[in-house]
Amino acid sequence: MTTTSATTPVPGTAATLRLGTRRSALATAQSGMVAAQIEAASVLAGRPVRVELVEVTTHGDVSGAPLSSFGGVGVFVSALRDALLEGRVDLAVHSLKDLPTAPCPGLTLAAVPLREDPRDALVSAEGLSLEELPAGARIGTGSPRRAAQLRAALPGVKIVDIRGNVDTRLRLVHDGELDAVVLAVSGLRRLGRDAEITQILQPTVMLPAPGQGALGIECRDGDAAVLAALAPLDHPATRAAVVAERALLATLEAGCAAPLGALAQVTTAPDATGELLGLQAVVADTDGVVVLRRAGTAPVGRAEELGRRLAGELLEDGAARLVAEASTGSDGPAHPAPELPVPDQPAAGDRGRISTPAGEGDL
Repeated sequence: MTTTSATTPVPGTAATLRLGTRRSALATAQSGMVAAQIEAASVLAGRPVRVELVEVTTHGDVSGAPLSSFGGVGVFVSALRDALLEGRVDLAVHSLKDLPTAPCPGLTLAAVPLREDPRDALVSAEGLSLEELPAGARIGTGSPRRAAQLRAALPGVKIVDIRGNVDTRLRLVHDGELDAVVLAVSGLRRLGRDAEITQILQPTVMLPAPGQGALGIECRDGDAAVLAALAPLDHPATRAAVVAERALLATLEAGCAAPLGALAQVTTAPDATGELLGLQAVVADTDGVVVLRRAGTAPVGRAEELGRRLAGELLEDGAARLVAEASTGSDGPAHPAPELPVPDQPAAGDRGRISTPAGEGDL
């Protein structure tokens, strides 16, 4: 497995697949993991392929603006999709929580591999749990979803809006600028930093973003060779779970500013006659005062229907108003972020109508 740049097309061969990836440490770790899985599966199938990583820079990688200011823009996705559609890469790996809910013409979601732990984690300066943090503790996050649920769980907490990679965020805690940060368990594990987790936050306290912990692998429609190479990586239970979560997201038409969480999991039916899909969801106002929660179940084969049904119940409860308020920038009390260096490069174009939760991959 090698790494190249997407600026110059790399000629493909029947035995080589070019995998588009963002340049961040987390993105390349995720893509490297997928590349190894593809190569191993191809050997087992008797059709060995080599996977080559091709680095692509996205708008989200070079912008320092708060995530909520991006609105409905696929800032971590569109450049990878452009590279796919232009033939510069053969497949692309996305953090599913960044992937738009609307399909991109010409592309297909070919595989959703087995999901990593979807929950969020607290990393605190003194090894304190969320419940042990003092009044007025400064907690860093760039996610309106996390901020709202933190305010609901810990009234009086001071939320600091932060950006940057995992190392940057953890350094803010280690250097004493913040009392704690909240990051995705999956991202920390994929980077080998899970030993720094103070507490894994349970869904009753912090529901994750739709798709968190899961990866999505896209390729061009009708690319038989790539589709065949990716088929062994698809995990049906993970795909069903993210279909339900993303159907809820799409029905609520929630952008990246909306404090919305969702988690679906496959369980055995009480009578042991088959599998059920359970879905939990939360929509909150940005200050964490109004919190709407719903849960439901359905057969695994009706995942999309479950997501849309639960979204409908939340809309009846008043979720539309909360989503609209978040989209217009009613952010609740916030505190300025520590200064972070950000490259000043031009924005890339974006594709399609998008509903996506707060991005940055599984950070």
